[in-house]
Amino acid sequence: RRAPHSHAHRTRRDAQTPTMRRTAVASAPARAPASRAAPRTHAANRSAASTKFARARRATRAVRQPDASEYVDPSQFTELELSTAQMTAYASKRPRGQFASRFADDEPRKGADILVEALEREGVDCVFAYPGGASMEIHQSLTKSATGIRNVLCRHEQGEVFAAEGYAKATGKVGVCIATSGPGATNLVTGLADALLDSVPMVAITGQVPRPMIGTDAFQETPIVEITRQITKHNYLVMNVEEIPRIVREAFFLAASGRPGPVLIDIPKDVQQQLAVPYWEPKVSLNGYLSRLPAPPTSPQLQQVLDLIKDSKRPVVYAGGGCLDADLELVEFCRATGIPVTNTLMGLGTFPQSDDLSLSMLGMHGAVYANYAIDSADLLLAFGVRFDDRVTGKLAEFAKRAAIVHIDIDPAELGKNKKPFCSIFSNIKPALKTLNKLIALEKDMPDFSEWRAAIDVQRKKFPFPIPEQVGDVIAPQAAIELLCKMTEGKAIISTGVGQHQMWAAQHYKFDEPRNWLTSGGLGSMGFGLPAAIGAAAARPGELVVDIDGDGSFVMNIQELATLHAENLPVKCFILNNQYLGMVVQWEDRFYKANRGHTYLGSPNDDFQVSKEEAHIFPDFVTISQGFRVPAERVMRMSDLEGAIKRMIEADGPYLLDVMVPHVEHVLPMVPGGGTFADTITTGDGRSPEEKDMKTL
Repeated sequence: RRAPHSHAHRTRRDAQTPTMRRTAVASAPARAPASRAAPRTHAANRSAASTKFARARRATRAVRQPDASEYVDPSQFTELELSTAQMTAYASKRPRGQFASRFADDEPRKGADILVEALEREGVDCVFAYPGGASMEIHQSLTKSATGIRNVLCRHEQGEVFAAEGYAKATGKVGVCIATSGPGATNLVTGLADALLDSVPMVAITGQVPRPMIGTDAFQETPIVEITRQITKHNYLVMNVEEIPRIVREAFFLAASGRPGPVLIDIPKDVQQQLAVPYWEPKVSLNGYLSRLPAPPTSPQLQQVLDLIKDSKRPVVYAGGGCLDADLELVEFCRATGIPVTNTLMGLGTFPQSDDLSLSMLGMHGAVYANYAIDSADLLLAFGVRFDDRVTGKLAEFAKRAAIVHIDIDPAELGKNKKPFCSIFSNIKPALKTLNKLIALEKDMPDFSEWRAAIDVQRKKFPFPIPEQVGDVIAPQAAIELLCKMTEGKAIISTGVGQHQMWAAQHYKFDEPRNWLTSGGLGSMGFGLPAAIGAAAARPGELVVDIDGDGSFVMNIQELATLHAENLPVKCFILNNQYLGMVVQWEDRFYKANRGHTYLGSPNDDFQVSKEEAHIFPDFVTISQGFRVPAERVMRMSDLEGAIKRMIEADGPYLLDVMVPHVEHVLPMVPGGGTFADTITTGDGRSPEEKDMKTL
């Protein structure tokens, strides 16, 4: 039998996770130094030289004086010159300083009531929570919320954690989900890992068995703190009701500051039931973390970047999810310099794709012209990216002709995968602000028109392919292009994971950030519908479309019930090919089209063979109607425009089941571990022979 819960008495920094410790160690001490020097990692050593001069400059600067009445958003801490003491004072303040509680100041109340009021004081307006025995006290308190916190009752805990992610991705605010102990808590695990990899601010709250029962294998007990140690930015086990106000404040600050991520709070049921009079002004206990947040970069640091730009002939900006809140600064920079920009999957929308400088997405299924630009560049400006393997392919060959400038808020990413010529530990926003000021003062900037013209040759030669219309068959690429046209590119788009995800990234054009919600790092099937629920709850009145595949959609199909019950007008646009499309594509390409359990239809009838509507399995239209969500199916291209029009104009939720061939492939494609020269531009499941898969 296992030993008692090892974190039973940890609620402060001694409960920090390896992820948080790793960040603390790797970060250069850009703020006031801690009392003891932490061990240095290779990443810290590499950035030491570039930050030495910056620290000297900061020491002579006037430090902003704290205003006792001011609240500073956690995301802004890396944009200001603050000492650790000042940051502690600011971080201890809540968004709602003046708050009218439903309790008298000296009135005892349950821990669950304290928790809910703490959420209210954080400005939370919506949570995604599913009740259970160990969390029902929290739900009772939520029903009495003084500010009317809305609970969107998803039908599965994985649905709620993905919905919280969708809420956070669509707003930039901290998403909140709540689950009970045991299976409720473990059902959050995939979403927590997803949020960590995609840097999504989230606070997950779980009920736990009463304190005396921890470690006894009690009913619905799981050590969720230990389980989530590697997939959260930080986590807490609350053993003292009086610490709830401080812990909730710390959790929200940690989730939203620095590189955002998920934070978990585990609260035993007896703590939820314990009576106490809360103290709402505790100081956060995060000195080590605060001291290692980056300060704004200095002009001399960024002058080096400007000098590299002036010396280059073929520069490219490689912008990722770290630019989501720096989109205006990114646009200003690119237009001022004339440097073309390509986005990662997570960075779509940070630069308008309608702009001539946009090279769309790069990577495994990115544009040929974007990958060409990276391969030919002599300067790569990597802003808020992590050189993911789906972007780089073979690392040694990626941007091998380029000097690399890497600016990132997480020092652990600097030099982790690709060694930069110049690395700057900074938030992207203040870095670009300073860089733009330097550019504005520069009188002799180079002209990159010849470089852009060379890229445009590739753009015209290798656009994202759309199959020629054959009969009245619906090509999935054409379906998404039509959806983009009919929504004017202004919808909030969520996706599952697979071919439909890549086609959406290729053919739906985003001009603004936070309209693209997808699972990037973890690649979680079933993400699309719950994420759309979170976005619809966060941004009422806006059009939200879940572009999904039949395989991904069925993984969280129960959330159709949430659409009806919560009256959320999410539109489900399912590209249904009856197969696990992306895996089928790899089977066609690399396994001689041998099917390894990738058929998702009925074993008795294959619609892709018979083309009879009665053979479609499962019947999403009937299932959707069973959840009281209107639905229809479209099987002909000539009928698609009218069907999309009806879907968009529907007052509430709507499901459109779009039947597409299973033989279409996502192109272009750089095989895993391959290089730009290995890019596949032709072939599909109709002719999976190697001779039909031509590379560059």
